[in-house]
Amino acid sequence: MNSPILRQVSECFVKPLHDLSPEKKQPIHCTPFELAYLNNNYSQVGLLFAKPSSLEDQNFSITAFLDYLKNSLSATLTHFYPLAGRLATQKQDNPPSYVIYIDPENSPGVKFIYAKANATISDVLKPAYVPLIVESFFDLDRAINHDGHTLPLVSIKVTELDDGIFIGNSMNHVIADGTSFWHFMTSWSEIFKSKNQGACVLSRYPVFKRQALYKEYDPIVSLPFTHHDQFIERYEHPQVLKDRYFHFSSASIARLKKKANTECNSQKISSLQAVSALLWRCVTRVRRLPADGNTVCTLPVNNRRRVNPPLSDDYFGSPIQTVQATTTVEDLMAHGLGWAAFKLHEAVTSDDDVAVRKWVDSWFKNPVVPKNSSLMFSNMLQIGGSPRFDTYGCDFGLGKAIAVRSGHANKADGRVAMYPVREGDGSMDVKVCLLPKTMKDLECDKEFICALNWNFVQKRAYL
Repeated sequence: MNSPILRQVSECFVKPLHDLSPEKKQPIHCTPFELAYLNNNYSQVGLLFAKPSSLEDQNFSITAFLDYLKNSLSATLTHFYPLAGRLATQKQDNPPSYVIYIDPENSPGVKFIYAKANATISDVLKPAYVPLIVESFFDLDRAINHDGHTLPLVSIKVTELDDGIFIGNSMNHVIADGTSFWHFMTSWSEIFKSKNQGACVLSRYPVFKRQALYKEYDPIVSLPFTHHDQFIERYEHPQVLKDRYFHFSSASIARLKKKANTECNSQKISSLQAVSALLWRCVTRVRRLPADGNTVCTLPVNNRRRVNPPLSDDYFGSPIQTVQATTTVEDLMAHGLGWAAFKLHEAVTSDDDVAVRKWVDSWFKNPVVPKNSSLMFSNMLQIGGSPRFDTYGCDFGLGKAIAVRSGHANKADGRVAMYPVREGDGSMDVKVCLLPKTMKDLECDKEFICALNWNFVQKRAYL
């Protein structure tokens, strides 16, 4: 079979349904948390739906569906109006100052693309490794977040397959973390399903108001630069990588969690920490790193509730940080799952208000924008995503999505993303990105396979 081909059919821009009031035209400034993502790629996550067959819905029309998507998107942007804006910068030379903010005005809006691909749902989901065509389901493929000065902050790409529809969202990571990303998507779904889109009452409204992280700091944050060339870097991983989704059943996760807590004599290890610890151990083993070298596992933490006073749970932005656990390869291999999980647990729980304040103090003394080339190491495992996001709560008149898939953005050796499953039974889908040889070895790693196939192992034990 020939490789599937994607063809773009149309492109337009969608603006908020209503004109912005004067208070909504004001700049929304970025915090140090958000400025740290300027060199990262856009977030690219999308949902795959089954297309109604003529027998199921004789009235289904892709043209009408696209119009309804655009109209509901416009109504959603009335509440999420900054997403239709652009980044902007105020600069001065003496002293050097580079202030980045979201400008809700002066923008054509959110980009909306319709494309067609001669592919099926099976072509997307059946291969062991994520096929390259999935990357074409997203716009702004190699864009970095600083490009939001000239590119849309959000681009929606709807790809019609032979038997499915994929809705891919590329969203600037400076303006939204995973919590905010799915807040927008579920709100769009709410409005789509509403009979009166323009007057739909949302279950959660976004909070865009910025406040000083701590009272001693100005909420308008300045970088000590005069031009973006002084801190911007476009980094592309030089090697071919493989992506694969692994399914952890609720029984497998429960066993891992129980094992981790038993080994470290605790009840504090979460499911996510137990699965992360397993991945850390197994990926480190198959990488065959020097025993006396260090190995690192990083996890994202949501600072909304960690700062004092806390931010609203509906704060729309990217107030997240990365925490890490570090040890030697020898120690990680010599100790069990519980030991590794507890190190991750300690890293997460240590990120309290005191730790956040310390980071903020340090940043204001030496404001920096990290470059990805200095953050990518062959001894690192980077965990992202969350099985707690309401990924499958998004319904655009096509029923529950079949699967979630992500794009090329932020693809790197050792990067992992965790997602809930369609059934909502406590299981977890884990996307792992590795070098081809490392991936092959992981697929044969005894500890990994036993944990992954716990239900099968249990059944075999009774045969």
